[in-house]
Amino acid sequence: MEATLSSLADQLYEVVWQIVMPTLLLGTGVYLTVGLKLMPIRRLKAGFKLLFSKTANTHTEAHDGITPMQSLMTALSGTIGAGNIIGVASAILIGGPGAIFWMWMTALCGMATKYAEALMAVKYRTRSEDGFLIGGPMYYIKIGLEKKWWFLGTAYAGMMVIAGLATGHMVQANAMAVVFEENFGVERLYSGIILSILVFVVIIGGLKSIAKMAEITIPTMTILYLLCGTVILVLNIEAIPTAFGLIFDGAFSGTSAVGGFAGAGIAAAISQGVSRGLYSNEAGTGSAAIAHASSEVQDPIKQGEIAMLGTVIDTIIVCTFTALIILTVQIDIGGVIQSTWMFGDDGNQGAVLTSQAFAAALPGGGYVVIFGQIVFSFTTIIAWSLYVERAGVFLSNEKYKMIFRILSVAFVFAGCVGEFSTIWAFGLATLGILAAPNLIALLIKSKEIFAMTKEAQANRLELEKQSEE
Repeated sequence: MEATLSSLADQLYEVVWQIVMPTLLLGTGVYLTVGLKLMPIRRLKAGFKLLFSKTANTHTEAHDGITPMQSLMTALSGTIGAGNIIGVASAILIGGPGAIFWMWMTALCGMATKYAEALMAVKYRTRSEDGFLIGGPMYYIKIGLEKKWWFLGTAYAGMMVIAGLATGHMVQANAMAVVFEENFGVERLYSGIILSILVFVVIIGGLKSIAKMAEITIPTMTILYLLCGTVILVLNIEAIPTAFGLIFDGAFSGTSAVGGFAGAGIAAAISQGVSRGLYSNEAGTGSAAIAHASSEVQDPIKQGEIAMLGTVIDTIIVCTFTALIILTVQIDIGGVIQSTWMFGDDGNQGAVLTSQAFAAALPGGGYVVIFGQIVFSFTTIIAWSLYVERAGVFLSNEKYKMIFRILSVAFVFAGCVGEFSTIWAFGLATLGILAAPNLIALLIKSKEIFAMTKEAQANRLELEKQSEE
């Protein structure tokens, strides 16, 4: 039975990620980036400035949502997780170093996608029965599109529940259980019980509780992870150019585990890079838009500019650090860790490879990965609990939200005791299916997105001109 489920999960993953999603995901991202005239890249500095402005850290008088900073941290808590540690290593093991290049491309295109998602989420958001700001793809499809497209909103919400329970809960919980079992000898059953209780304690408090936790844990753990990573890269600084060479060479020559010829290798690199990139930053899935819709910022453009920072922080920075650490340590003279990517892997060794790289380069470095994996995976579970709840309420109503919270807890437990490879393949496949309705909606609304952005830029230039006078 287990072998059959694993085979079905692998087949579903291949169908979704070898043909459909690379085309739809990258195609939409490129289209939006060009249509926005590279605005997300040009406004990157302005986005960070806006994030750290006073307005991004204070509540409005209405106090009917969360601050822009909290919205980004909540969104990041849903993205910085197993994908940044296990996902990067697994991408290298299966698709070779070239997969990292395609992760970067996914992130660059994803900036425009994330911007568009948040913009639409704020413009077409509504209020819950409790009076709080709510929104996301299911709402901007329902409110912003013609009635003939209503099925996309329902399809998105349904897939969000499925993908959230599989990807945001089971994959992350499984990663944590593996860490506890391999490093501390804790049986998965006990990990499942303890983790399920902790998740319930946090999510029972709703959005406010989740946002406050994310605002503290995500910046703290990310900074610690990057500081330790910086030390390792400085110690292996001579190997960095070679590591970048492997990445660029692998992206176009196809050094991978699965192909005996360049075409197969390149296909593996693209498939792994795009799928792991999406799993890492979730650009295109619309999940982060659910968090950004609850921001107290009134201007959709401003929230979009804050939202697009998520892909930069998550993939361009955190994932790149993980990749360079793994590659530079392997390249390091003496070969402390063998070049395992050329032999292939089913993903089980991802966490081990990253942990070994940190431990080999830095005394106690392995514990940084262990602690980081635990914290990042836990915060991801919490954020996706919110997404599952929002989608579930959209399909039903507010009085059933407790049912979806209980479902989240149940699937966290199931993830702890389940089989890694099956859960991972199924999780990535459902994440790809989830993105489809959202990307279609963004393409339909693209002219509106371009027009709103153009108008905002014209207003900004006019204000600058007036201030100079």
